[in-house]
Order: sequence, then C-alpha cells, then structure tokens
Amino acid sequence: MTSQTWFVTGASAGIGRFVTEQLLAAGNRVAATARRPEALDDLVTKYPDLLWTASLDVTETDALRQTVERVFAEFDQVDVVFSNAGRGSAGAAEEMSDEAINEQIALNMTAPIQLLRAVLPHLRSQGGGRFIQTSTEGAYITTPGASMYHASKWGLEGFFESVIPEVAPFGVGITMIEPGVIRTTFGANLSIADPMPEYADTPVGALHQYLASTESITSEAPGDPEKVAAAIIGSAKTTPAPRRLALGSDAYEAMRAALVGRLEELDSGKEVARTTDF
Repeated sequence: MTSQTWFVTGASAGIGRFVTEQLLAAGNRVAATARRPEALDDLVTKYPDLLWTASLDVTETDALRQTVERVFAEFDQVDVVFSNAGRGSAGAAEEMSDEAINEQIALNMTAPIQLLRAVLPHLRSQGGGRFIQTSTEGAYITTPGASMYHASKWGLEGFFESVIPEVAPFGVGITMIEPGVIRTTFGANLSIADPMPEYADTPVGALHQYLASTESITSEAPGDPEKVAAAIIGSAKTTPAPRRLALGSDAYEAMRAALVGRLEELDSGKEVARTTDF
C-alpha cells in the first residue's frame, strides 16, 4: 500500500489522536498540530522519521497560515488535510457569554474555513488532494442547551456544501465527517455556561444537572474511536470523495429521523408555498 502524507489539526486528543496513531502505524507521514504538541512527544519518539509537530491555535489566522506554509514547504506533497480541531459548548443562548459565543464560532467554523482557504492554493498547484472536516450529527439534529455548538456546525456544513463544487474542477475532494457520540475526551472538554435560575425547570436546566453529575458525556458512548479513525482514513481512499460520512448507528438513526421529519414539514407546506407564485 502506498504511503500518504497527512496534515492533521487537533492531533493531540480525541479523534485526531486516534487518526494520527493509525496513520503512523501504517507507515504514513503526518504533520500534526495542537495547542499542546508536547502531548504527542511519545509518538515523536516512536516515529521520529514520520511525525512532524508544531504548536498551533487554529483561531489565530496569521499563525494558521504560517503553519500551512511550513507544512507544504517541509513536505513535497500533502495528500490529505484533516481539519479536526474544535470543541463543544453548553448553555442556553441567553446564558452564553459574548466571549464563549465568539470562541465557539472562531474555533468550530471560522478556523476550518480559513484552513481550507490557506491550503487550497497548494492543493491546486499539486494537482489535487483531499480535505476532511470533522463535523457532527449535530449538524442535522439539535439539543436544547447547545445552540451555539449547533450554529457553528450547521454554518460550517453550509460553507463546505457550497465550496465542494467550487474546488472539484481542481481535483480537490471534501468530506464532512458526522459522528455520533464517541468514547473520547470531547465531553470532558465542553465549555459550559453558568446556569441561570430562570432555566432551572427547562430542558436546559436538565442538561446542566446532567453535566454536573456526569464526569463525561462520552464515557459510555456507543462510538468506538478506533473504528471511527479507521473509517476516516478509509474515506480518503474512496473516489469520488464522499460528501458526508455518518459514523455510528446513533448518528445514522438520528440524522435519518431528522431528515425525514424535515421533509414531512416541507411537504405539509407545499400548497401554501405554491400560493405565493405569480
């Protein structure tokens, strides 16, 4: 099997870590970035000739662009860019601080957009490549108390939905990964707003109580991170690039139910829609 070169953001934990480990074990080269790249030191020791690391906060756009330039200067070709950095937030829209809102949008939506914009000139010049974006089943379904997280992911998918046909003529394929709940550290890294008493007896209040009593919402999740990582890596070898990849039976069932419900809502308004034509 021919080895590849991957550029992975958010590589120190969660899905990014599992993908990086599997790529290296298979003999692929990886340019891995994280806010704390020292978390990858064990892999650097084990794979000194295959792993390149750098510190990167993807919300710092200038630093992001500089790192992209370093990666493409270091490697002759980058076959796959895996945009994985991100985290979730919880709290009613009214509970969220301005800072938390800005961080969620900057990390989950703006940063991936800027990463794609930064790598596109390089992917075009080398004749193509693959861009894989971690999204979520939460780009189809919503939960009260996670409005900003959903906003960031729904907005991100709208962006990629439009960009996919823009870059296809250059041989650049884009895949959005939409997992369900996976046994990673995602739940432990949530940004949680301070609860407002007015929401105590609402679904948001119930969410706060659950988060306060649970060490991690992913500790008993159905998703196997090893299998998720393998599916992500496998998707990079599928041609044409799958536009979306739902991972997990929970993701598939929830997303399908949401789409069916949305179609039923659309059909129920068909006659009203037609009354507004000239």
